[in-house]
Amino acid sequence: MTGGLTAADNPEIGAAVRTGGFLTNVHDRGTGRPVVFIHGSGPGVSAWANWRGVIPALSQQMRVIAPDMAGFGYTGSVPGIVPDRAVWIRQLLDLLDGLELDAVDVVGNSFGGAIALALAIAHPQRVRRLVLMGSVGISFPITDALDRVWGYEPSIAAMRGMLDLFAFDRSLVNDELAKLRYEASIRPGFQERFSALFPAPRQRWVDALASREDDIRALPHETLIVHGRDDQVIPLAVSQRLCTLIDRSQLHVFGRCGHWTQIEHAARFSRLVGDFLAEAG
Repeated sequence: MTGGLTAADNPEIGAAVRTGGFLTNVHDRGTGRPVVFIHGSGPGVSAWANWRGVIPALSQQMRVIAPDMAGFGYTGSVPGIVPDRAVWIRQLLDLLDGLELDAVDVVGNSFGGAIALALAIAHPQRVRRLVLMGSVGISFPITDALDRVWGYEPSIAAMRGMLDLFAFDRSLVNDELAKLRYEASIRPGFQERFSALFPAPRQRWVDALASREDDIRALPHETLIVHGRDDQVIPLAVSQRLCTLIDRSQLHVFGRCGHWTQIEHAARFSRLVGDFLAEAG
């Protein structure tokens, strides 16, 4: 899974937890109520790359469990198959069983929001509260930005252009960050796995990640929905629709924010999520 590397060599590497027929790379920090953080689906993504800005603060309040989903990061490939929604749900259930956790709060980012929704629908007793951030999960016409993200072909220029799509605050995007994320995307096996997940035509993968609206409407969970007003990747209208569908939901929109809510507004995001998950019930 990790090629012999450890967290001392690379902070993106956590513990190896058995999840069915493969090992999942998992960051497990803090104590208290367990919360699973599911990352998004960009090239070279890992749980640590996605959540590193909020793990230190939130792990002071709760037990943060952040896995690399199958096909991403240092979890790598599932033997013999291309991962899909059913595989990712099974991975999460196996992870909860392996960690001996009956029910958890779940925070899902973008692609991860779709998996969080699907998990809560299929196994409502395993989920206490939901946080959906810039979430996929219903069908919508794929944006040009998402099509470009899923169709990424490795180059520093392509990575720089993709990062510009994610951030409203352009000061967060520079050549150094583009080089770092490009290098992450071309680690052995990373791009091959990523390109196999969302081949063209890509509208079908938006639809494949979508849950039925009747199933979403039936969710009993308290749900916090978070979105950047200026998100080019996932339209704000998706979160507005989810808020309409989920009865026990609230929607928080960050102005001057793109698809990187947890990065562009890390402290505010951490307070918002921490307060929501700390509520009784």
